[in-house]
Amino acid sequence: MKTKRAYGYWESPISAEMLSGEKRLNDCKWAGDGETLVWAEGRGAQGVLCVKHRANAPRDISGDINVRGGVGYAGGEFDVHEMFAVFCGGDGRMYRVDVASGAPKAITPKYGSVATPTISPDGKWVVFVHTDGETDVLAVVDSHGLQWPRKIVVGADFYMQPAWSPSGDRLAWVSWDHPNMPWDGTRLETAPVEVDDRGLYLGKIEVWAGGPGTAVQQPTFSPNGKYLAYTSDKSGYSHIYNRDLSTGDVLRLTSGDADFAGPAWIQGLRHFDWALESTHVVAVRNERGKKSLVRVTVDCREVPIEPAAGYESVGQPTVSSLGHIAFFGSSSLVPGRLVTLLNGEDHRVDARSSNERVPPSELSPAQFVSWKFDDKKGEEIEVFANFYGPASTRFESDGRPPAIVMVHGGPTSQKTAAFEARNQFFATRGFAVMDVNYRGSTGYGRDYQDALYGEWGNVDVEDAVMAARYLVDADLADPDRLVIMGGSAGGYTVLQALTEHPGAFRAGVCMYGIANLFSLAHGTHKFESRYNDKLLGPLPAASELWKERSPIFKATNIEDAVAVYHGSKDKVVPIDQAEAIVGSLRSRGVPHVYHIYENEGHGWRRPENIKHFYESLLEFFQEHVLG
Repeated sequence: MKTKRAYGYWESPISAEMLSGEKRLNDCKWAGDGETLVWAEGRGAQGVLCVKHRANAPRDISGDINVRGGVGYAGGEFDVHEMFAVFCGGDGRMYRVDVASGAPKAITPKYGSVATPTISPDGKWVVFVHTDGETDVLAVVDSHGLQWPRKIVVGADFYMQPAWSPSGDRLAWVSWDHPNMPWDGTRLETAPVEVDDRGLYLGKIEVWAGGPGTAVQQPTFSPNGKYLAYTSDKSGYSHIYNRDLSTGDVLRLTSGDADFAGPAWIQGLRHFDWALESTHVVAVRNERGKKSLVRVTVDCREVPIEPAAGYESVGQPTVSSLGHIAFFGSSSLVPGRLVTLLNGEDHRVDARSSNERVPPSELSPAQFVSWKFDDKKGEEIEVFANFYGPASTRFESDGRPPAIVMVHGGPTSQKTAAFEARNQFFATRGFAVMDVNYRGSTGYGRDYQDALYGEWGNVDVEDAVMAARYLVDADLADPDRLVIMGGSAGGYTVLQALTEHPGAFRAGVCMYGIANLFSLAHGTHKFESRYNDKLLGPLPAASELWKERSPIFKATNIEDAVAVYHGSKDKVVPIDQAEAIVGSLRSRGVPHVYHIYENEGHGWRRPENIKHFYESLLEFFQEHVLG
């Protein structure tokens, strides 16, 4: 029999300490023997490169070097060739390390930042993305670091995903320019590789796919050298295309209302990988937030990989020369794991993001929900969300629970069926949680993604408010105890909702959110410095809209309690954004809490800060929401 206790005060099996100790699984690749798996993971503020041979225990091979890609939002930490790896250090250098033994050795000087090292098929060269903060290029260095790195591709604003042909005679990559983001319009470029006594050079560059209004990703040559596969959203969804290199013919391999790629917020994303025999790719299929693993053949047949069916969100698939498939997998009840399907069949867990001490029966399963309405043009719109109800095997409460409407960042992003430790932290304490994939989110086609353009700070706010009403109308939440919570662009939506709809929520939680769009344009990093040109329009023509959509200019409308959190070293959303909004709250006596985390950037990585964040949030909710 369950014990009666008020919602929000249930004893939970998930502590703040447990969340602070979670690992981040970033990427995985096979070494040349087909049996040794290498992966990058984050432990607090430290990035680590790990290796595991067959069923042996894993080892760290990066020493005390912080493994981290340094371009944009990071990613693209390493590459493996035969039995050595090249990885990016947080100091801006690249390092080479033997997988079996030995210490890492720097192969590039300490200058700027690097990402996505890509080793040539003969193991002699490493092509990588480099930035000095202003100029991005593709550069090359010999794999032992005996020569000085050289630029080989320049001129575009951004680069990602360099790829070698199996013979090493051609290179492909993706580039794009301001004001586009990589999900707006990119180019798949390629050029022949030439090597002489002076080093490695590229011949004439050609564009093979993409362009204005079409986003392409991940050019990948087949092992037999016959094909170049890539993803493109020119059909309205991101599908896999295959180019026959001998004829130039291009065939779309996938179909349906599903995405086979996602927004390239980071370097090093991998949505599919070729099997050695070049007859098919192993790919990630995203249909309304559920990501499954499938085989896609070169004759356009799509077959689910059944041994992976227990994971409802998968990523970074990689296929070994022996046919083993490794990927990251999770579900709403299973924390992230590094999983290997031996010969595509037997299931093995090689690494875990958490200690998994909480049984699934104690957790809240995600429920996919949606609602429809007619927009201003009279067109029917469907909005999507994931709902987590209060969950406990020991406690129950009367009435309706308090609810947290979660707003993801980006804003071009998506909350999927992946494990969300944050949501479980609150659901197991008696909160209802709603993750809103508002208009502008990815995973539902290009039209849904682009619906935010010109409407940022408007339709995302509308959808968050509608999510709260949905919960109330369905008797899933107490209308007097609603919270809106988000970080970065989600924090911006929180502030917009509190200024445009005062009283709709009992409280708001803003993490490293945006208050002033004008100052953000001058203070953010290069990657997003022109993003607002797409979301709202370029200055000065759109200055009135920028002002209208900046929460700081209507901060006097905020009357609900607010919790504001920010990192002192945030280069994406500088801390002056938080200072501005908190200054208004303080001057008017609006209930609020404000926490600055030293030595943190855009989000928290240090365990002590993660622990404090969740514990302080509970205190804030108990004082301003539950009472």
